[in-house]
This record gives sequence, structure tokens and C-alpha cells, in this order.
Amino acid sequence: MATLLHIDSSVFPGEASSSRSVAAAFRTAWEEQHPEGAVIYRDLAANPVPHITADAWSAGYAAPSERTPEQAAAFAAREELIEELEQADAVLIGAPMYNFSIPSTLKAWLDSVLLLGRTAGETPSAQGTPVIVVASRGGSYAPGTPREGFEFVQNYLEAVLKGTLRLDLHFIVPELTMAPRNPAMSELVPLYEASRERAFEDAATKAKEFAERFAA
Repeated sequence: MATLLHIDSSVFPGEASSSRSVAAAFRTAWEEQHPEGAVIYRDLAANPVPHITADAWSAGYAAPSERTPEQAAAFAAREELIEELEQADAVLIGAPMYNFSIPSTLKAWLDSVLLLGRTAGETPSAQGTPVIVVASRGGSYAPGTPREGFEFVQNYLEAVLKGTLRLDLHFIVPELTMAPRNPAMSELVPLYEASRERAFEDAATKAKEFAERFAA
């Protein structure tokens, strides 16, 4: 029975969010392939995880018997998140671009699950787990565009998810999502629509590819 860890971080609900909409399409296709599977779902906008504290951080490097009551309580919240990552057969993350980077709620989740000697280090505990990131953005920051140098979502997540956690990372990038709502971007609406259509197609394709991997 395959387990999917699904994380949303957009502050906008439902179809108002491109990252949520595309991630939902992936999840639907995934569940069609794994009707008996399990989904662990976290909506970081509705239920944010605590930002890392000194107690939560230091507890990760102290023996359980040596932790203070404050450290033990803080680390319990971290360990729950870490165990969800370790139990997952695949991970789905909605990561919209806010002010050129990821939402602070997603950063808080990453700060909790990154633990040297367990999820990070020589033998990361979730190493090789496939992860699909829906990295939506209002404009375009693709190579060759005027704002290429402002892209800190894919670059950062590649360093963390692939380089540190050593997950098998894949991106789906719906871009120009502000075009239908911003008159100054009206000429870009066809490009937005093409990007959106491609994102939904990629979501369905990737879900089936992941399913075939587990069936093999």
C-alpha cells in the first residue's frame, strides 16, 4: 500500500490557487492508481507548523534522556513531521512563489524535517523518495527572461530537497498566473493558458509514472 505525503502552502483556497489546483490533479491521478493507498495531508496555510525554536533545534542533537521537558515537547512536533516524510513512498508539495521565494510556512516545515544525522547527512533516511513540487508563480522567471535572477524557489528547493535530503526531485511550473488578473499582462494570457494546460498534463503524467515505479 503506497503512501503519499501531500503538502499545500498557498494562502489561497481551492481553485483560486494554481499550486493547489495542479497538486490536486496530481493527487487525483495518484489515488486512481492507488485506490487502497494512504494520503497524509498537511495544509500549512490552514494549520501552520511551529517555526523552529532553540529548544526544537537543540533537542535534535541531544540524547532523548538528556533533553529538558521543553526540548522534549518541542522535538515531539518535529519528529511527527520527520516520521511522515520517512513513511511516505512519494511526496507532493505545492510551493507558490511569494516575493521571489517559498511561503514562510513551507520554510518552517523544511526547518523541522531537516535533521543532520537522520534526514540529512551521509545516509538520509528518506533518500530516493520521489517528490513532485508544483512551483507556481505570477510571472515568469525562466532562463532568458528579464527576471531570471529573481528565481529563488526552484534553486532553493533543489538545494534542500535534492542536495540535502537527497530526494528524487521533479518540478511542475505553472507560470504567468497573474496574467488573467493583471491588465498589464493581458498579452501574456495565451502563454499562461498554455502553461496551465501543460501543468495539469504533467501532473497526470507524473502521477502515473510514480505509480508505475511502485508497481514494477
